[in-house]
Amino acid sequence: MEEFEASESSKKTKSIYISTVFGIAMVLLMVGLLGLILVHANKLSRYVKENIVLNVYVDEGAHESDVLQLQKQLEANPMVKTTQYVSKELAARNLEKDLGEDFVKFLGYNPLSQSLDVYLKADYANNTDIEKFKTELLKNPMVKEVKYQQSLVDQMNQNLTSISLFILGFAVIFVILSVALINNTIRLAIYSQRFLIKSMQLVGATKGFIRKPFILYGIWHGILGALIAIMILMITLYVGQKEIPDLVVLQDYTEFGIVFVLVIGLGIFISAFSTYLAVNKYLRLKIFNLYR
Repeated sequence: MEEFEASESSKKTKSIYISTVFGIAMVLLMVGLLGLILVHANKLSRYVKENIVLNVYVDEGAHESDVLQLQKQLEANPMVKTTQYVSKELAARNLEKDLGEDFVKFLGYNPLSQSLDVYLKADYANNTDIEKFKTELLKNPMVKEVKYQQSLVDQMNQNLTSISLFILGFAVIFVILSVALINNTIRLAIYSQRFLIKSMQLVGATKGFIRKPFILYGIWHGILGALIAIMILMITLYVGQKEIPDLVVLQDYTEFGIVFVLVIGLGIFISAFSTYLAVNKYLRLKIFNLYR
């Protein structure tokens, strides 16, 4: 009979620990997904900003070699990410694709000018810096005109700022809720061991001696939960890349690695700290309060 009760108790304890690990894993999965969203949001913001194009039109009489020399000077500028030379012929082909007809044949000549498409680094993709850059460019006698969509730049920066603040606020609230959920899960697991804790205390075991195995188990559960969460996250990334191939542009495996390390660290810290608090609670309780 005693062996049966011990077996049932062991099964119950294992069941509680398994549910604790999976509870931690699900919460850390949500934290990890939020981390990936933050990484992608930052990458997407930079990607959008660095795809704003400044069309630099040069004088009709400018030689191609001079335009290419200007291109090299621009690429040496710390504000510039990349440039592209657009010859009269390439500009005509691009416009022909947009119009769907050969306008050069219709007009009898190519009215388009040589130009340079300039893409700035994300940190300089705002109207203030762009206007300064434009002013400097127009000092060059070869440059005839610089065009870009000013209203689009303003709208883009406003929207990205609003989205970033919303995601940041959501992230703070979500992390707080995650800590509370993991803490409650672990407290329920320790609750089932409250009589064991008090029995060890009654036979003379020190608080540190009692706490140690529980905290080690808590750390182990945090690691297991984090690893399960990371496996699911990796599967999610793989499926996402298959479904949306353009996500490859936004992926940075170093930053993903940082997110995964933070998930593991958060799992260990919250599990260990919550276990410490829960065990301390039952160490302080009087025996008659254990039944409440």
